[in-house]
Amino acid sequence: MQAAKQENLGQAAFTKKGLALYDALVLGLVCRLIWRCPSARVLELYRKHLSGNHLEVGVGTGYFLDRSDFPTGRPRVALLDLNANCLDRTARRIARYAPEVYQANVLAPITIEARRFDSVCLNYVLHCLPGALPGKGIVFEHLKAMLNPGGVLFGSTVLRRGVHGNVPADMFMQFLNARRLFCNEHDELDGLVHTLEQHLTDVRIEVVGCVALFSGRRIP
Repeated sequence: MQAAKQENLGQAAFTKKGLALYDALVLGLVCRLIWRCPSARVLELYRKHLSGNHLEVGVGTGYFLDRSDFPTGRPRVALLDLNANCLDRTARRIARYAPEVYQANVLAPITIEARRFDSVCLNYVLHCLPGALPGKGIVFEHLKAMLNPGGVLFGSTVLRRGVHGNVPADMFMQFLNARRLFCNEHDELDGLVHTLEQHLTDVRIEVVGCVALFSGRRIP
């Protein structure tokens, strides 16, 4: 019950009004000035790993999908999130791709009826989930089941420890953790490495400011 409550608090900012401000305030100002990882760096990750058969998990506003170039003119795109506001906003934003939409909790085994994917993205989600790394890395166990053999899982997360922090970032993370909007007080780089290597192969991590950009593949 406590984990469920924490998860709901982690979604508290994703109201319709909050989502209207999210791109400018979070992906624009906070990522660039506080986390010191401009959204352009995350967009590079998408451009490197995005396939024509893609699942987006924790969809936010659809900012990155909207700005990414798929390797095919008619990609299969699916959206998975627990928050209906995020699903609705993103589905409308990328309506040109006629996305599949699924409402599900990544902390539980995913039971949706869907064909597997060649790429799965978990972008800026882990730091909002209850628990600490490597424990909450159970989401990788659930998501790799959605991947075709050899498929790539990629994404990013804001880490509290083992990254290039500074005073503003430290203070802001304390603020967000105190209000349960974040749950990354004990998330560290070593824990992320450990859980990724438990579930995936060819694991790669790049640290930019307070953000870890990661990728790994499902073992064929």
